[in-house]
Amino acid sequence: MPKKKSFVLRIDQETYDKLEKWAADEFRSVNGQMEWIIAKALKDHGRTK
Repeated sequence: MPKKKSFVLRIDQETYDKLEKWAADEFRSVNGQMEWIIAKALKDHGRTK
């Protein structure tokens, strides 16, 4: 498994609350949801295989 990089992300509370709800709806953590969103965006835009 590739090593993961940690970093700080600042988002407003309303956005976080919506993200937290979305993650819970899909049985993911907020961090897992962010990883999924980023991976999907990269794939959709031809940035990954």
